[in-house]
Order: sequence, then C-alpha cells, then structure tokens
Amino acid sequence: GGICAVFDSWMNERAILYRRMNQIPEEWGTAVNVQAMVYGNMGNNSATGVAFSRDAATGENMFNGEYLINAQGEDVVAGIRTPQQITVEGSRRWAALQGISEDDRKNKYPSLEESMPDCAAELIAIANRLEDYYKDMQDMEFTIQDGKLWMLQTRNGKRTGAAMVKIAMDLLRAGQIDEKTTLMRMEPQKLDELLHPVFDKAALKRAKVVAKGLPASPGAAAGQVVFSAEDAEAWAEKKKKVVLVRIETSPEDLRGMAVAQGILTMRGGMTSHAAVVARGMGKCCVSGAGEIKVDYKAKTVEMGGKVYKEGDWISLNGSTGEVYDGQVPTTEPELGGDFGAIMNLAAKYTKTLVRTNADTPRDAKQARNFGAQGIGLCRTEHMFFEGDRIKAVREMILSNDVDGRRNALKKLLPMQRGDFEGIFEAMDGYGVTIRLLDPPLHEFVPHQTATQKELAQEMGLTLEEVKAKVDSLEEFNPMLGHRGCRLGITYPEITEMQTRAIIEAALNMKARGIDVHPEIMIPLVGTLKEIQNQADVINITAAKVFEERGESVPYKVGTMIEVPRAALTADQIATVADFFSFGTNDLTQMTFGYSRDDAPKFLKFYKEHGIIKTDPFEVLDQEGVGQLVRMGVEKGRATKPELKVGICGEHGGEPSSVKFCAKLGMNYVSCSPYRVPIARVAAAQAAIED
Repeated sequence: GGICAVFDSWMNERAILYRRMNQIPEEWGTAVNVQAMVYGNMGNNSATGVAFSRDAATGENMFNGEYLINAQGEDVVAGIRTPQQITVEGSRRWAALQGISEDDRKNKYPSLEESMPDCAAELIAIANRLEDYYKDMQDMEFTIQDGKLWMLQTRNGKRTGAAMVKIAMDLLRAGQIDEKTTLMRMEPQKLDELLHPVFDKAALKRAKVVAKGLPASPGAAAGQVVFSAEDAEAWAEKKKKVVLVRIETSPEDLRGMAVAQGILTMRGGMTSHAAVVARGMGKCCVSGAGEIKVDYKAKTVEMGGKVYKEGDWISLNGSTGEVYDGQVPTTEPELGGDFGAIMNLAAKYTKTLVRTNADTPRDAKQARNFGAQGIGLCRTEHMFFEGDRIKAVREMILSNDVDGRRNALKKLLPMQRGDFEGIFEAMDGYGVTIRLLDPPLHEFVPHQTATQKELAQEMGLTLEEVKAKVDSLEEFNPMLGHRGCRLGITYPEITEMQTRAIIEAALNMKARGIDVHPEIMIPLVGTLKEIQNQADVINITAAKVFEERGESVPYKVGTMIEVPRAALTADQIATVADFFSFGTNDLTQMTFGYSRDDAPKFLKFYKEHGIIKTDPFEVLDQEGVGQLVRMGVEKGRATKPELKVGICGEHGGEPSSVKFCAKLGMNYVSCSPYRVPIARVAAAQAAIED
C-alpha cells in the first residue's frame, strides 16, 4: 500500500507540474526505497541526532552536533525541543551562552559523551573515517536504539562562506585535496558573505545586549522587526531592512527569510530549520533565544525587559548569538589569510581578467583591493549629479544654441577631468573603459514646479520657458529614445567635452608617472555610421589636445554592444571599433522585449509557474541573448582577430554567466566592486573546467 501511494503521488497534477517546471523527462519515472527502521524514541537508552565533522559556521576543525534523548530525527531539526550537545566542550560552550551553571548543565543537559560515552566515541571515530574518505566536511544523521549506534546517512555538509574557504584551505594544506579541487570547492556566490560589513567594534562596546541565543549563522544584521514571511516580503519591497522574528521557522517562512537581513528564533538549535537554511543563504541568524517572548497576535517580542513592536530596530550578531537594542553601525570587513590564498589560486588558474564597474576613485580603489584588473565600465553620467554639477548640466540642456551648450560644458570639463584623474590613478597600469553620456536628457532636468521655478531664476528664464523645454524632452519610451550615441551625434559638443576631459586627464596623470590606458566607449551603437560619426569626433578632439599639449598618449575607441542589430552587424562595426563591451542589461531588455523596470511585476509569477527558470536580468539567458553575444564575438573577431572583447552588464559578476563569457574567449568580464572576488573564482573555475 505504501509503495502504491508513492507511485500514485507521482502521477497527480502537482507532481506532473513539478516535473514540467524542472524539465524532468516523463520516461524517468520514479522509485520507491523500502527499508527497515531503527527508533530513537524507545526510552532513555535511545536517542537521535545530527553531527558535523567540522564547524559548519566557522570551518574550525572541531567535531560538533546535537542530539535528543528518546526522540525521532524530525524532533531535532523541527526546533520544538532544544537539543543537547554531543561533546562536552560543545555542551559547555552552549551552557555559557545560555547562562546555565556547570552543575545544571551536567544534571539537565548532559552531552552525549557524558550520557552515552561508548556511542559518542564510536560516532566520532566514524565521522573521522567518513571525512577522510570523502575529503570534505560531513553532515551525518544517526539514531541510537537501545544503546546501539546506527548511521542513517552522510553527505557533504552545507556551510557558510567563511567555513567554505577555511575548510578548503585546511584540506589543501593537509594534502588531502589539490589546488584545482580547492578552487572547484568554492561556491562563488558564497564569497559574498565575506565581503560585507561587520559591526563596528567601538559601537559594539556601547550596544545593549537584550537577548542571547545560539550563533546559528555568522554575520551582522540590523533591521526593523517583522513577525511573518508575508510582512517581511512586503516591507522589503518598500526597500526597508527587516529582521524576521519567529518562535520557530518552517519551510513556509523561506520567502521571508530570503529577503530579511537576519533571522531570530525563540526555539531551535544549531541544526534546526532556521539555522540550516540561514547558513545556506548566508543570512545572519540567532536561534534558540529561549528568554525572548514572541506574541504573533500583538506583533511584539519581549526581551531585555523591553517590548519591541513591529518596526522597532534590533541588531543581530550571528557570530556570538547576541541580540542588541537598536541599530548598531557596521564597518568594512578585513580580508586576508585564507580568503587571500583563494584569490591567489584564482589568479594562478584564470585566463579571463576581471575588471570592475566603477564611477568614482573610491569605488575603483575598493575594486582594486579585491583584485580588479582595470575598469570595464565608468558611467560618466553618475558624475553629473554631484554637488553643483547638475546646474551646469541643466544649463547645457536648456541652452537654445551650440554656443550656450559649449559655455555650460566648459564648467563641467574641469570637474570631469578631475574625476578621471582619480580613476586613472587608482587603476595605475590597467585599462580604464569610460562610457560617454548614455541616459536621455530628461533624467537631468527637474520635473516639479518649485524646482523648475528655482532653475528659471538661476538661468534668467521664465518658468514657462523652462516648462516648455522640460516637456519637449519627455518621451513615450525613453530607454529606446534620444540617448546613447544618439545624443553625441545630435550634440557633438557633448562628445567633444567628454573626450577632452578624458585625454587631458590621461596626459596629466602620465606626467605624474601613472601608467594610463584610456578606452573611450560609445554607447548604444546599432549601425556602422553611428560609431563612425562618434569615432571621428573623438579622434579629431584627441588630435587637437595632443597638438595643444605637444604630447600624446595611446587610447582606444570602442563600443558597447547592447542593441541586437549591433550583434548582427558586428563584423561591420569592428572595422571602426578597437574593442567590444557587451552591455547585457540593455541587450537582455531589447532581446526579450522586457522592460527592466516593469518586468519584476510578472517575472516572479513566471518563475513560480515554470515559464522561465531564472530572472534573465540576474542570470544571462545563454540560449537567446547568449547567442547574440556569441555572434557578436565571432563576427567582430572575423573582421579584427585582435579585437578586445568583454562584458560590463550586471551578468559580469554572476558565476554561470562569467563561465559562459570565459568559454567564448572574452578577454575580461566587468562587475561591481563587491562582486569582483566572485567573478575571479568563477573565471578560474571556467578555466579549470575547460
């Protein structure tokens, strides 16, 4: 009957939909495994538990685990009962965190080593044997039935990013795995956990501890208290940072956990649902904080003598298990040691360079500290919004003739030049790709009457004149409108000013001994004549500057391939371009016909119902968009074999997309500073797989 029930369940509508969503062939069918059971709930001489051959949170080479007397396996992970520790050392640590005396610990919460010493010794010996065989940290489940140990299963254990790095490097140093295996053990996305801020040490000393629990998943998190997954999602959509507080978590809470900064639970141990899921997600988590009182109906949590309502701020330290009152400030993490060793291994094996998308000298320096080898995208428009610059930009836009625009651009020239100097200095010795102005001009003008009135007074214009100009810039579909190279073609003085700023900055830094490699990128090109027009303006302007200064500097002129037509005619465009950089954000938008701003409204539904597997703006669509990228690379290099090719869309830091680009033979990928280490490891893995 049990066997038939399983087969019947495989044929119901939900199962059929699951198979279709996950593309499981019908002919695969299913299987039923039938085996005898052992029971951990046959009295006080029986138990069940979960153990790890190393610490899943820190990677420390320390056997640890939890068990429950007279219980079944589900009881340990459900978080309904607080489990006991397997080792004496682990038990003492746990008691200290809970404020329990040594005598009470021994009497009420003895370790397995104390309550069933023979079983504990056998379990530890088996754990060592399993890790030695699999050459990786093991996650094991066991049952003790009437004093006899039974092993139920073992698998490579889930771990935090910090533990992943430490365990791999420890095994490498012990000679159990080689360098390539060490790199392949990395889950690139998990490195993200090591790169984000931690609590400021000075602020932490002043912070008030209001509760203590188990350090289930390390890290620092601060957010506003919410009590349900639904509320967590709703608040997160409004760009609010939240901490999900639950009595205990279940699979129904997954979506809330995914968007929360951290998770706090009243019940549960280090292997409860909240702890395991949080570690897998790289989320900060404090579990088993038994002293707190959660009231779902009133939406309150009482701890440290204070009642916290929904929306109140708390901070979690997932490395110590402490909960703090209010919002504790954070500082940048200190990287080195094993992390640095992994980065060195990545550099040793990778064939694809990793650049960064950076618009300021500060971002450029941060990326270089993470190992970036140049800038793949510097968005010049981001510089236009700082300080008084926006006034000069608006003056340029509101001018009715070329002379007026040139006068306004003269004010911007020294500002842009100064920014470029700082970026060239930060990237001494590496290439810097600077994209000319890309967004439509309406993004730079005020749309509220009060601001328009202020601008009119500054410009000596009437409010009606300003309104008329702003209205004239409005477009039905601005992302496909007057932007990119179309701006430079219509207003060549903009391209002239930006080119002059780039070249003058390069010459100034060269005079200071900085090794500069400027690369000027023309955005949104779709035809040969568009790139030719802008390349002519750039080259003529550069020649003028060289003549004025009596010296020169090598530079490249290239384009961003982000319009499908550019990929289709890449062989023509390559006759002018020195390099291609694929802007996969817009290329994805135009290929799918999905608006980047509006698609989230339906993409979530699409994923849930199997229409798409992943968000194409997060993971490169290799089947469709990827074929345009492949075509662009092949056609471009057919015309110009030495053509430098890279990618600078958000996909440049996503591991599977990085590997795709590496296998196409791209020279580099470019991503945001904090994704540089992720891309470096993914690129090294691609080289090893190749």
